Parts: sequence; C-alpha cells; structure tokens
Amino acid sequence: MKIKVGQRLIMTAMFLIMIGIQSVAQEGKKFKIGISQFAEHPALDDVRKGFEDELKSLGVNTDIMYKNSQGDTGVAGVIAQKFVSDKVDLIFGIATVSAQAAKQSTDKIPVLFSAVTDPVNSQLVKTMDKVGGNVTGTTDATPMEKQLELFQKIDPKIKTIGIIYNTSESNSEIQVANAKKISVKMGLEVRAVGVNNINDIPQAVNSMISKVDGFYTITDNIVASAINLISMAANEKGIVTVGAEEAHVKGGILLTDGLSYYELGKQTGRMAKEILVEGKNPEDMPVETLANTTKVVNEKTMKNLKLDKNLSVFEGAEFIEQ
Repeated sequence: MKIKVGQRLIMTAMFLIMIGIQSVAQEGKKFKIGISQFAEHPALDDVRKGFEDELKSLGVNTDIMYKNSQGDTGVAGVIAQKFVSDKVDLIFGIATVSAQAAKQSTDKIPVLFSAVTDPVNSQLVKTMDKVGGNVTGTTDATPMEKQLELFQKIDPKIKTIGIIYNTSESNSEIQVANAKKISVKMGLEVRAVGVNNINDIPQAVNSMISKVDGFYTITDNIVASAINLISMAANEKGIVTVGAEEAHVKGGILLTDGLSYYELGKQTGRMAKEILVEGKNPEDMPVETLANTTKVVNEKTMKNLKLDKNLSVFEGAEFIEQ
C-alpha cells in the first residue's frame, strides 16, 4: 500500500513537471495568427487593435497575418482557406461572415470570433456555454432595451423609430426582430427598411426620414460604413439618433450607452492566450460578453439638436465633438 501511494506521488509530480515544461515551451513559441476582418470601419478596427494590443501586453510572441475581405463574402472564404493552408495556430474572425468562413474551412485549427451579435443563430456555436467544437469568442450583443429607452428619456413624444439594416446579415435581421419585440412593451413602433449594399442607404434614409421620430443604428457592417450619411440626414431634419456603439457616435449619431469594441478585442486577446499558451481547448471555453457599457454623447450633434447638456439622460456620459 505504501509503495502504491509513493508511486502515485511520483507520477503526479512528474505530470506537474511535464505540464510546467510544456507551459514554458509554449510561452517561448512564436504563434502564427490569421486575422480575417469582414469590412473596414472603426468598430471592427477597434476590435483588431484591442486584440493585438492585449496579446502584446501579455507577452505572447505572435506572427500576425491580417486580411480584410472588404465586405465580400466570397473573399472571406478564400482568406479562411488560405490561413488553413498556411497552417496558422489560430484564426480570428472579426464579424459574423468572417467567423462563419473560418468555421467552414477547418474543424481542427482553433477559431476565435468577435463582433458577432448572435453566435448561436449564426450557427457558429451550439450554445453560449457549450460551444461544441473548435470555435468560440466574444459577442457584441448590445443592451438594446437600455438603448431604446434613451429615445423617450430625451423626448417622451418620440414614438416611431427607424432602423436601416443589411438584408444579407443574419445578425442584422435578429437585431431588427429583437427591436420590434422590445419596442412593443415600451409603447414604441419600429419601422425597418432593408438594404442590399451601401449604395441603397441614401434612398432608404430618404424614404424613412419623414415617417419616424428617431433613428436607431444597429451593429450592421453596411450601416457602420455609411454612418456619416445617416447621421447627417437625421441631423438636418432635427431627428434624435441613438447608436448601438461608440463608433456610431463618433460618426455623428447623438448618443449611445453601449460596449467598447476595443475592450471587446482585448477580452478576445486574453482568450487567445489561454488557447495558445495555456493549451485550453476552445470547446471548453464559453462565449464571453462584455459586462460594462459606456455612455457617449456627440456634443456637436447635441448642440445641433438644441438639447441641454444638463439633461438627466446625459448624466455620467463622455462627451466628444467630432
């Protein structure tokens, strides 16, 4: 009996030593990471920057290959396949289409995603807690009810909210459905207009501008690319605008109470370290969300709408003027 106990202690010690050796070896390794970003706009750029900055601050030695598909689904697939053929250690898909392309290209290489609103309905994971494969990451699901409440806090007379969305993005359709569901119990009406590409935005805005009291900009790649156009049209008509995230406010939208995409990228960077250095299996890592939101106000837009800076809705906000 004593011999068996001693043997067990020796085996345990040897196992711990081996784990330690492997961990040290991994920390000294240079990891190849392929980053596939679906489009070029501030929110997605912030995710990438936060991811890269966090890996650097954590001391993870990386060789990063960055590719942007410029909103082309086919190109996103080609990029993912190239990363697989290059035998990268990890693929980071920024936005739903890039993440889906990565998942379709490999079931072996770890895949992280970010800037994905609903990874379950987008078929990236089975559930948020049990992802069921080599794919996990962070979601940018926004506190929609909190954001829609901002309209009536600014002006109780606001009853009709306009939303423009990309009909080819499943996440956008999900957000529109959620907004319609939430708005009913708030006494609001949501009117949504779908577009196929950025060239459809001006017509969509013009068709809606006289029929709504406010505009809500969701996390949609086409909408983000045309945020200046939307905010300019709304501001000219004196219409209150609320955005899903900070980049929208930087583009002229009045207000958001949402997440920071830079912080979301940093959080995903920490997950990458757990996979690459610590040897965690993505299958054992639940999808993560960013708990804290930040209220941001575009002061230039606020002045254009002749709103008082001391309104309670602006309390605790960060004011920017761009």
